[in-house]
Amino acid sequence: MTEAISPRPRVRVAVVDAYGTIANEYRDRVIGAAAPERPWAVYLAGPDQRFRLLAFDLDAHGDPAAAARDTDVLSGLLSDVGLSHVVCESGPTGGRHLWVGLAESVDADTVATLARLARHVCPTLDLSPLSNPVTGCVRPPGAPHRAGGHSTVLRGDLNALSAPTATAAQVRALVSLLAGLVDDTEPARTIDPHAPLPLDAHGRLHLVGPRRQLPAVSAAALHETPADASATLWRVLIGAAAARWRHVDVAALVDTEPGLEHVRTRATVRGRVNRPRGEQRRILARQWDKAVRYVAASDRQIGDDPTFDRRADAIAAHVRGVQQRADAAAGRWARGGGPADRRILDVLCVLALHALSASLEADTRRLALLAGVGRETARTALLRLSEDGWIAQTAAADGPRAAHWTIDPQSALHSNSDHARSQADPRPPGAGAAERTAILATLRARTTDAAHDLFTATRPALGHLAGNLYARIDTTARPLDELSPLIGADPLRTRRLLDRLTYSGIVERARDGWHRVDALPLDVAAERAGVAGRLDARATRYRVEREAWAWWKAEEAWMHAPRRPDAKRRPSRGQLSLVPDDGTHAYGPHPRRPDGRLDYAAARRIIVEEREGTAVRAYDRNADGDLRSRTLVDVADVDEVDAEWIDPGYCAHGMTIGVRCRYCDGPATKAGETPRRQVA
Repeated sequence: MTEAISPRPRVRVAVVDAYGTIANEYRDRVIGAAAPERPWAVYLAGPDQRFRLLAFDLDAHGDPAAAARDTDVLSGLLSDVGLSHVVCESGPTGGRHLWVGLAESVDADTVATLARLARHVCPTLDLSPLSNPVTGCVRPPGAPHRAGGHSTVLRGDLNALSAPTATAAQVRALVSLLAGLVDDTEPARTIDPHAPLPLDAHGRLHLVGPRRQLPAVSAAALHETPADASATLWRVLIGAAAARWRHVDVAALVDTEPGLEHVRTRATVRGRVNRPRGEQRRILARQWDKAVRYVAASDRQIGDDPTFDRRADAIAAHVRGVQQRADAAAGRWARGGGPADRRILDVLCVLALHALSASLEADTRRLALLAGVGRETARTALLRLSEDGWIAQTAAADGPRAAHWTIDPQSALHSNSDHARSQADPRPPGAGAAERTAILATLRARTTDAAHDLFTATRPALGHLAGNLYARIDTTARPLDELSPLIGADPLRTRRLLDRLTYSGIVERARDGWHRVDALPLDVAAERAGVAGRLDARATRYRVEREAWAWWKAEEAWMHAPRRPDAKRRPSRGQLSLVPDDGTHAYGPHPRRPDGRLDYAAARRIIVEEREGTAVRAYDRNADGDLRSRTLVDVADVDEVDAEWIDPGYCAHGMTIGVRCRYCDGPATKAGETPRRQVA
């Protein structure tokens, strides 16, 4: 059987050590007349590194039921595309082998993609045999196991291996089928309530990143006369949000572009009639925030982009290469600031996968929150990674724009990954997008597990390296010699970290090694350690810092803007026009001290009060996060009252009603009205 199915005249035979024990190590040997007494394995690819056999090696790792479950899943998928296969029990440990004989050879890239996507669906799959066309091999049916017994056929006809009929087209169909499963089983990303979307200077949601051109579908909708005005507006807004536009960018087009007809007018029995200006502002604000949330909560492409799969494949391949190099240099991430550096590198890879670009805009606070480190730690980590050649800065920070970084400092990422593929081996449709989804899910799970209160740097938290180790442990028990290389630490240090994780109750030691304890959530362990809420407090502090800075920049823009003779007074808090002027801000004019200078402390207090809900303000946010007017009445025992806010008004230097400015005569002329109160 081995001679009939082997793509090469040689096999790999297990080695016996000096004590006569069969080791898990193999050496080449020519296929002879008699079978070896020790385990042997056949190569899956021929000398030309094209696969003639497919062997899915499902390891039990102490859980034979999991291997059997994944076997049934893979067997069903193989049957769906018409691939005849043989299922074997590999030995006494409960592992499984699924064999497919190929009548046509398949290139190594397609098989490697098949393995990665299958691993995402079936976690017990060993990637090594299908990922290495040079040395990848598996024990054939009937070969002995080093722990005793033989590889036993459970179902299937061995003639499917010795006289195969499977074609390369069927293998590519299997890849496409798996690609669809990966995209379907990976849920869309939900918005973390502890990390809300950022607000621009006018209080509207937006997505971080440089502004790009509208997608073709959204651009066409913007310029076309709509048959369904509401649906056309939605296509425009989700495209604008995905292209990193701001609310003000869309608002500036309301009066001119046909695709925004739903904002300008409403349908009546007599046709469409113009909306009042205030209603236009409310419609656009509500629909814009909804579109931003929709785009943020979805990892999938918006619209029909024929280049998406190719671009997704290119960025996924590059990120996979970065991660492989980082794993190979594991010692780099265990010394000094290395644990934080690896977290920042992983976060940059996640953002690159989202952006489908190796170059991206990323500020230190955003990276810090995603990685679970401080902003200064994130800043120094970027510098260290840049000095070592892992990343490079492509553009410095400029005003409201953060610095641009690339995870491709050597510019190795090709714009078209199909150039290197032959016409005989086309890329299976959907494979690139699915590969991006799979690696994105892996990195997101890793960064989420590591970025927790329990793994912050200050004691009694466990530290960054312990978090990186925990993120690489799953429910399958692993011995110390496997866990130590994952973080690049020596066995003694790794054992100490494992002891701390075990003492915290989130990791448990079994006979075969250490594994996670799902019964104890990390939040409970953080409560016990007294470190719960650290990252939430840090996120709140950073949001206040961002808003205070944006408020100051808006005031600076207003002070430098030319004064118009017909200029109206500046709008107060929450009273912005459809297209805000330069220098306006959701919080209104910046507070000032009696000498006219900006009062930064007062601005910070106002922002904190807004965040904590203790400030008296002219607007609030509803359940969807949209700005709305508050209905607070200074009258007791009143059930329902129609209320109206009296706008206090401001002079050019920020003085309110009843306060005479030392630099001008206003606005004390309105002192008879009560500032910042609500009357019914």
